[in-house]
Amino acid sequence: MSKRLTFAAATALALCLPLPALAEDTPTSETVVATVNGKDITLGHMILVRANLPQDYNQLPDEVLFDGILNQLVQQSVLAETLDDTPRRVEMAVENEKRQLLAAEAVDDLLAGAMTDAALQEAYEAQYANAEPSREWNASHILVESEEEAAALVDRARGGDDFAQLARDHSTGPSGPNGGELGWFSAGMMVPPFEEAVNQLDAEGISDPVQTQFGWHVIRLNETRLKDVPPLEEVREELEMQLQQQIVEARVQELTDAATVERAVEGIDKSLLSNIDLLEK
Repeated sequence: MSKRLTFAAATALALCLPLPALAEDTPTSETVVATVNGKDITLGHMILVRANLPQDYNQLPDEVLFDGILNQLVQQSVLAETLDDTPRRVEMAVENEKRQLLAAEAVDDLLAGAMTDAALQEAYEAQYANAEPSREWNASHILVESEEEAAALVDRARGGDDFAQLARDHSTGPSGPNGGELGWFSAGMMVPPFEEAVNQLDAEGISDPVQTQFGWHVIRLNETRLKDVPPLEEVREELEMQLQQQIVEARVQELTDAATVERAVEGIDKSLLSNIDLLEK
């Protein structure tokens, strides 16, 4: 059984507890909303609990959430005080959480100073300044289980049968009901044998049977086009993610190289990572 009270259980247990009024006209995160045996519970404590609740709780009125969270914190406080000593596993959990939160704050500070419009523009130019327009294909296909089926469909399609109707009648793929249409795609979006076959076709051409891990394909190339280099705004979000990752990785590597890191893992059985019982010792 879990050693933590659930939010719902804690709220139910505490409905009868009186709630103190806020002590200040203009509350802050340090505003004391309750004291338990002389130890303060602040509005900031409550805000952090609220921020980490599942989204299902968003539909509850603020009054219900406020009362429930405060009562939960009061209950947790009185229960916590029944322990004479803090278990080491709890201390470790707090250490891990503090480390994680501080690292996240450091990343936020780093990115706030490094993610500038100039840096983003530089990243865009580095990636796209000399880029050529990319080719895209629009194709349809019929997916069947055997090469023999595919070969027969190739003959029918090249003989003049309507490709879309053949796909609706015979394709086992999800695009079958839509006449086998795959829409537009660019390099790298299809598995290599499929892409290679498309590259060898002229518009309205029908491929020989093509085998992939999904089965056997008969491919019709509908048309091709050249896609211009995208403007910055179109790829801004993607570039920002790439740039953020590069900035953080570079900083982490710099800090790690400058730090004294000693890994004392030799001789440790790595399967012990799953041994939760060690926390009780």
